[in-house]
Amino acid sequence: MQIVEDIAGLSRISGPVCLAIGVFDGLHRGHQAVIGEAVAVAEEVSGTAVVVTFDPHPRSVLSSKEAPRLLTSTAHKLVLMSAIGVSQVLLIRFDKVFSQLSGQEFICQLSEACEDLVHISVGKDWVFGKQRSGDLDLLKELGGELGFKAEGVIPVCEGDAMISSTAIRQAIQLGDFAAAKILLGRDYTVLGTVVKGNQLGRTIGYPTANLSVHNEQLPPSGVYAVLATRDAGRGSKHVALANLGYRPTVEGDQGRRLLEVFLLDFDEEIYGEDLEVTFVKLIREEKKFAGLGELKAQIAIDEEQVRQLEFGEI
Repeated sequence: MQIVEDIAGLSRISGPVCLAIGVFDGLHRGHQAVIGEAVAVAEEVSGTAVVVTFDPHPRSVLSSKEAPRLLTSTAHKLVLMSAIGVSQVLLIRFDKVFSQLSGQEFICQLSEACEDLVHISVGKDWVFGKQRSGDLDLLKELGGELGFKAEGVIPVCEGDAMISSTAIRQAIQLGDFAAAKILLGRDYTVLGTVVKGNQLGRTIGYPTANLSVHNEQLPPSGVYAVLATRDAGRGSKHVALANLGYRPTVEGDQGRRLLEVFLLDFDEEIYGEDLEVTFVKLIREEKKFAGLGELKAQIAIDEEQVRQLEFGEI
């Protein structure tokens, strides 16, 4: 996948060019429909589809105190885009300067940079630009002037409800992975970098990979059966036992929330590596034990439960 990091770089992509524009947090089924529209048109005109998205999430710049946790960090979103076949991405740095562009200025810059811009697809209700000055009507107006067609993709629904990042986030907060999977069109996963912890797990025979999660939405605290995929979701998959929580047995009341993953039948150093973690099933709630011996005995029981589960093809 080729990633262009400034609008001017669109000039290096051969036309006709079809753009799919959006934040695409979660890359759920609605987002996939917007991207699919651009891909379909590009195939019809023997052109190139380019996904245009932003880093960081605009809301984290415009109203950081109200910004929700992400469903997918930028790094995770790019991995998922690659997995569904996206070959070209324009990743725009969203900062205070960029936020001052009007909707018209933004689209005109895109049009000017492209060799031959023929199509733009967005969500039907998407708004953009300073003070939300851009919408589908503006896109269509500018398309008439600049020679491209604008398409507003209608929201994808599940039952009577529109699929949205908010609805998926709520499902994850409740630990409802089945509902999240239906809305996402894929398994719910988080991406994290393996960092060094206090290595206590090694002393009791359960070395864990401590993950620094990339500001992504997490489910309720507890012990989970998970699949851990190396190389940011592109490498080998491993059945694992994960603890998400505050580790009250070893941290008391002073712990901070961590995601620790024990990869079964695995003995390699993976510090600095990105793991994609798929939450499969809640094994039990997190609890405080009398000591490390009792904790170790419970982890052995948890591990056996994980080994009894069916994970399908790995």
